[in-house]
Amino acid sequence: MERERVRRRLAAILATDVAGYSRLVGADEEGTLAHFKLLHRELVAPKLAKHRGRVVKTTGDGLLAEFASVIDALRCAVEVQRCMAERNAGLPQDKRIEFRIGIHQGDIVIERGDIFGDGVNVAARLQTLAEPGGICVSARVQEDARGKFDIPLEDTGEQQLKNIARPVRVYRIRPSDPATSSPCSSPLSDMPMVSSPIAVFPLRLRRMLGARHVRTALLIALVLLMTSGGAAYWYLRRGEPQPQEHRLSIVVLPFTNLSNEPEQDYFAEALTDDLSADLSRIQDSFVIAPNTARAYKNVDPKRAGRELGVRYVLDGSLRRTETMVRIHARLIDARTGAEVWSERVDGDWSKSMQLQDIITGRLARRFDLELINQESRDAELARPNRPDAVDLTMRGWAALNQPYSREQLAQSRTLFERALQIDFGFPKALVGLADALAMEVNYRWSNAPADQLQRAENAVGQVLSKFPSDAMAHFVKGEILRARGRNVESAVGEYEEAIAINPSLAPAHGALGAAKIRVGRSAEAFAPLQMAIQLSPRDPLLSTWYFYICHAHSHLGQYEEAIDWCRRSIAVSALWIAYADLAAASALTGHEREARAAVTELRRLRPNYTVALWLQDGNGWSDNVTFLAEFQRIAEGLRKAGLPE
Repeated sequence: MERERVRRRLAAILATDVAGYSRLVGADEEGTLAHFKLLHRELVAPKLAKHRGRVVKTTGDGLLAEFASVIDALRCAVEVQRCMAERNAGLPQDKRIEFRIGIHQGDIVIERGDIFGDGVNVAARLQTLAEPGGICVSARVQEDARGKFDIPLEDTGEQQLKNIARPVRVYRIRPSDPATSSPCSSPLSDMPMVSSPIAVFPLRLRRMLGARHVRTALLIALVLLMTSGGAAYWYLRRGEPQPQEHRLSIVVLPFTNLSNEPEQDYFAEALTDDLSADLSRIQDSFVIAPNTARAYKNVDPKRAGRELGVRYVLDGSLRRTETMVRIHARLIDARTGAEVWSERVDGDWSKSMQLQDIITGRLARRFDLELINQESRDAELARPNRPDAVDLTMRGWAALNQPYSREQLAQSRTLFERALQIDFGFPKALVGLADALAMEVNYRWSNAPADQLQRAENAVGQVLSKFPSDAMAHFVKGEILRARGRNVESAVGEYEEAIAINPSLAPAHGALGAAKIRVGRSAEAFAPLQMAIQLSPRDPLLSTWYFYICHAHSHLGQYEEAIDWCRRSIAVSALWIAYADLAAASALTGHEREARAAVTELRRLRPNYTVALWLQDGNGWSDNVTFLAEFQRIAEGLRKAGLPE
């Protein structure tokens, strides 16, 4: 039975908001928005990354994040409040941005990358109980943290939270507590401090040397401390995530309703919100929250980009007739005001809810592809001889996002390896390397498949251990399992996990369709493959998805449909494997001339290809009985078409 799309798991949930946000915005809207954006970029986002948290969604004045560990969530919250207290120390009270934080551990439901359930609701209610600059947690958090967290939690008793059936025992850390009033955490903040510089020397040694010699020794010690401190700082920082420059920073401005029907404004607003959420799932992206973006409606994109500190601006419009709706979106480089790309999507208005998902997913996928290509080109022009890890990773993904070939995969792999020589733990490079290695094995372009798959598994494992909700990493893990041949059912699970986290990840839908064929459920392959095509109708993988629809029809004995889809695949990009199915399906329907022509083209692309190799591939891909029987039937078609034995 196919696994449900909705999933549950236990997580620590952290909710934040800004105390008195409406008052701050009312007094100085632009200044407050700019200040809040700066805090998110320079403080909150790096702290979340450091403590392995994942931002689920942002609101106008806060965010919701999940952690695999209660301790990670608590440490992140304490460090954020410490640093906020430091930043606010020199500001007048009416200019301070002060966070309230609530943390709860509970069961959550994951659906379309968002999280729901009582666990989320309790965290949000706890946040409202916290004092400005303070933290409130539930008894479940306190219990799990006991003995592992050295900051005392004050018991405030049972509290009745709004819309929560049972009372919740609440613990807190107040703004005046040492936890939040001590200096902002830094790599050296845990080093022991002394009240006097001379006190670094033992008393017996001070008496032996005398004051004058102690001062001389102190100067030497200070030099040593400075140099060793620098080395300690380098060593400590080397092992933790470093804040990256947000090159993929963007604001989605409210879409303009051109229909002159005020009731359509809600649809335009929903598009803006959903698109912001989808784009925020792109790794290393920084997306301005929709509530902030709404303040820049009808504002010049260059000005919006400048004031919000983002590199790109996405805006658009919608126009509806009685039955149809047309969406137009464009991506603008905020530095120059130049249009990078534009996209038009038409749809049936009677299916507006489904249409909304397709539109946002399609634009998000297109944005991801185009933005990576743009950043890759910019990096090559700006730093051709001194690329950094991010430059090389962008170039690696730009190469990987092209139609697959032996040369293209080797090029992308090399770029990711160079990036990892500079930054050995860069997640986006690790995932890219794992994907390139797995695809070389999947396409039989590897001379050492076992070694490559082990490297790929190690690379993606590093990422998932720190970021368990990384959709792309789950997709690539599925590709690795598929390449191993005997783990296709497990691969199906990984693809479904990736889709549950990010429903707009078109390659995961396509790979799920391919895996369904290999586990003997070809009839179930069409829906995910069609979804991949809907989400990304101009994708570099389009030819592959067309082929797998052809392949599913071949397995089901629907040869006329197989011929149609194989021809579509070949028209987009001449995949050699599509000629094999085209030859077999043509032969089995009596189209002998077309069958022999397809075999000729197949042998031109793969000169030594035979029926035996076809069967060998089948046995390597899956041990499912249904799949293998269907594969044998296609092999009979290849024999009839004239492919050598």
